[in-house]
Amino acid sequence: MSTTTTVDATASLLRFATAGSVDDGKSTLVGRLLHDSKSVLADQLEAVEHASRKRGQEAPDLALLTDGLRAEREQGITIDVAYRYFATPKRRFILADTPGHVQYTRNMVTGASTAELAVVLVDARNGVVEQTRRHAAVAALLRVPHVVLAVNKMDLVDYAESVFAAIAAEFTAYAGSLGVGDITAIPISALAGDNVVEPSAHMDWYGGPTLLEHLETVPVTGASGDEPARFPVQYVIRPQSGDHRDYRGYAGQLASGVLRTGDAVTVLPSGRTTTVAGIDVLGVDTGIAFAPQSVTVRLVEDIDISRGDLIAAGPVAEPTKDVEATVCHLHERPLRVGDKVLLKHTTRTVRALVKEISYRIDIDTLEQRSGAEGLNVNDIGHVVLRTAEPLALDDYTDNRRTGSFLLIDPADGTTLTAAMAGGTLGTAVPANAEANKANEEDWV
Repeated sequence: MSTTTTVDATASLLRFATAGSVDDGKSTLVGRLLHDSKSVLADQLEAVEHASRKRGQEAPDLALLTDGLRAEREQGITIDVAYRYFATPKRRFILADTPGHVQYTRNMVTGASTAELAVVLVDARNGVVEQTRRHAAVAALLRVPHVVLAVNKMDLVDYAESVFAAIAAEFTAYAGSLGVGDITAIPISALAGDNVVEPSAHMDWYGGPTLLEHLETVPVTGASGDEPARFPVQYVIRPQSGDHRDYRGYAGQLASGVLRTGDAVTVLPSGRTTTVAGIDVLGVDTGIAFAPQSVTVRLVEDIDISRGDLIAAGPVAEPTKDVEATVCHLHERPLRVGDKVLLKHTTRTVRALVKEISYRIDIDTLEQRSGAEGLNVNDIGHVVLRTAEPLALDDYTDNRRTGSFLLIDPADGTTLTAAMAGGTLGTAVPANAEANKANEEDWV
């Protein structure tokens, strides 16, 4: 018997990420969500039931739907984020399932970077812990529009409203102080299925939506359609022979917004202005492109443009070599003042120097600890960089795609740090650090 459900191909799409500490029940929650929404194939469910019986369990252990990846991780295999796709008649979903261990907090940055909603799981017996605060800080840092606090294992605290209310109040106050705007708290039991897909019969004091109801109805901003058009050039197309000898187009993926033939655009970092002459998709002039379409853009004027340039419509940022950003350090090797790195922004990669680490954020108190010599793995802080070439960075609060960038080790290409241009977290005014002038002159 099939357990799949009919899906409307035109239904809206929600990207969301799950995060939680170890043993908070995240695997069970994901499994319950997939099972009860009828998004599990019959053979998958049969395999889970068989494995559960071999373990001596009468009911299927839904955590087994995701435990394969956990086993791989225990064997030392590196896993960033596991993506799962499912749908209901009302909406399609892409779920980024992120690891729960503290040392894998950096992986939440990957999963939540494109998410419009984050589900932060908390064990009702333990309440808000350090990892919960860290996940809230990452969600705030990445400007995730919606956050759900899923207070799990309510069955183990006798479904007590007072326990849920205390945890929800503490988390809401903390996340609110970080600037998280939309916070929804839902009491659940992933193991028993309470308030995951079906309403709970044990918590009549709760009058809000189930987790799935909230996921199906939360507003989807989507869109990049509301943001100014940003088109990073990936490749210049200029045939040298045949009937298309005079053709000159710029290929890439539209990072945000909508671009139309006739739009006035600015080419950055040069600042030259021109007009869109045409937009080609698979050799056909469509006259319009929507993010994240891959297209070829033709311009009226013949301007010197190469890979890494940005074709932008609407208000544009002033190109600069001095970059300030809030960052999450991802690598075991610390990031220190004076480090020479590569900065990758969209399709552009330039040399950069870490001039200053203004402060590191204390996750417990949200204080800005100034005077830090470096950032360790999972640390969140604020840095000042000097680049060899000017960059046109949008503020991350205005555009998540063109306001973000990576810092890369120039020696081996390892990703070191995820960065968000502009913006701050925490309180207090940091002290300035001295730049490494000799390194700056040598590198940038």
